[in-house]
Amino acid sequence: MKLPRLAPPPRFRLPQPNIPPTLQQRDELVQFARRWVKEWAPVPPVPLAELRELADKVIAETGTDAQFRDYVAVLINNELWRETLAAIPYERRLLLLPKCLRAEDKCRASMDEFGLLCKQCGQCTIQDLQVEAERLGYAVLVAEGSAMVTQMIQAGKIDAIVGVSCLNVLEKAFPYMEAAAIPGFGIPLLQGDCANTTVDLDWVWDIIHLTSADTTRRLDLTALREEVETWFTPDALARVLGPADGQTDQLAREWLARAGKRWRPFLTVATYQALRDRSGDELSDDLRKLAVAVECFHKASLIHDDIEDNDARRYDDPTLHEQHGVAIALNVGDLLIGEGYRLIRATQVSPLQTPALLHAAVEGHRRLCLGQGEELFWRRHPSPLSVRQVLNIFRQKTAPAFEVALRLGAIYAGRHEPVSEALGAYSEALGIAYQIRDDLEDFTAGKLDETEPNLLVALKHEKVKDPETRARVLLESYKQEAIRSLRDVPSANLKGLLRRVVGRIFNHAEIKGWCHEFQARNAASRATSAGAAG
Repeated sequence: MKLPRLAPPPRFRLPQPNIPPTLQQRDELVQFARRWVKEWAPVPPVPLAELRELADKVIAETGTDAQFRDYVAVLINNELWRETLAAIPYERRLLLLPKCLRAEDKCRASMDEFGLLCKQCGQCTIQDLQVEAERLGYAVLVAEGSAMVTQMIQAGKIDAIVGVSCLNVLEKAFPYMEAAAIPGFGIPLLQGDCANTTVDLDWVWDIIHLTSADTTRRLDLTALREEVETWFTPDALARVLGPADGQTDQLAREWLARAGKRWRPFLTVATYQALRDRSGDELSDDLRKLAVAVECFHKASLIHDDIEDNDARRYDDPTLHEQHGVAIALNVGDLLIGEGYRLIRATQVSPLQTPALLHAAVEGHRRLCLGQGEELFWRRHPSPLSVRQVLNIFRQKTAPAFEVALRLGAIYAGRHEPVSEALGAYSEALGIAYQIRDDLEDFTAGKLDETEPNLLVALKHEKVKDPETRARVLLESYKQEAIRSLRDVPSANLKGLLRRVVGRIFNHAEIKGWCHEFQARNAASRATSAGAAG
């Protein structure tokens, strides 16, 4: 069989030997496997032995370490079945979860022939996954290698399986699915050892909700974000803003082009992509104007925040007011706000859309300033803040910028009203989660600042035994709240895309290692190969 040879994408980074692939590397392997499967166009089911041969070819072409063969085989098999799974109704799918996801020392659940009988205690991720999957219509089993799975397949009660497990269990289940030609999507655990394990929840949520009704499921969000990033080069900004008008304008554009995550303009574009009528059309100049406007508002707020917080560094460089003085920095920030409104007004939209766009920006601007004001007045007479107070400041300060970005995209697409309430709830949960993540990063980097509202500081004042763990629990809860807020969204495209956005923004988990059984088998295989070679 002659197989196509594809070059890895330009951003491809190889896993290091003896270290499991990171989640970013996994995403890159998935993208490569998807392109490769599209070119080859095999017909599933593909036998496990052949899958391994295909994995060897992908490994050879990408330079990935050979120890990841079975992992890559799982990714290839997933891509073979992805579109088939998307077309299968939720009520004809089985979600198979491992009992090792439970908090073993706290779990009060018992086992029967159907698997773990979850007590819904909220101590682990099983409850959230089971409740949401069953709400959609899935059958859910929390067990490893349950005979019930085979019985359900043989009885014709399920047409697809989404299995979360370690690699060796996925491997053992494969022959049963292959024999029945049942589509199977495997999601390996982030670590093994069969107790208190974890999984990339964003990946699980994505696959649980996978449906052919969501036409954005094939959209490469990484490529879309990279395209948005190209809109902030000096030449691209000149195309949108026109020629620079003096030193203040030039300084504003330099600040606008500086490093940044660009999540807010990305959200504007992503929301429009999900709600637009013709998904294949080129992104318009008017959409660029709205995306740049969102970043203008954001960068202006950073300039003003740096002055108000007396911060000396931003993006590893001196802040604008440190370089040019407070007066010039304030003026540049004000100009960027004006530029944002100018760009919105310059878009070629209907007479009803223009005031709607401006109203969304004004309301977000107003709420952000009120939130910042609460923090500034608190600093005059600082006192310990409760967790509730800190989260409320996050709600007022961080969420409005996300909401403006989302609403501008939806209004420009002409589909704002049906999704307005959900966008508000989603952006609120997303903004709070985003700020919690920032606080956790400062905490782990040893940069905890008790002079500003900080969740870890509030948790310490409330005498929480393990503030970091509690903060991570809150982070996950607000991420899931963002996902739950999308339940009643009438657009499958928007629902699916915004759910994946949560994974893109917060996907920082680490794969900690294969389970002991898998590691031992690999070691034995390498020893046998070495002996044969000697």
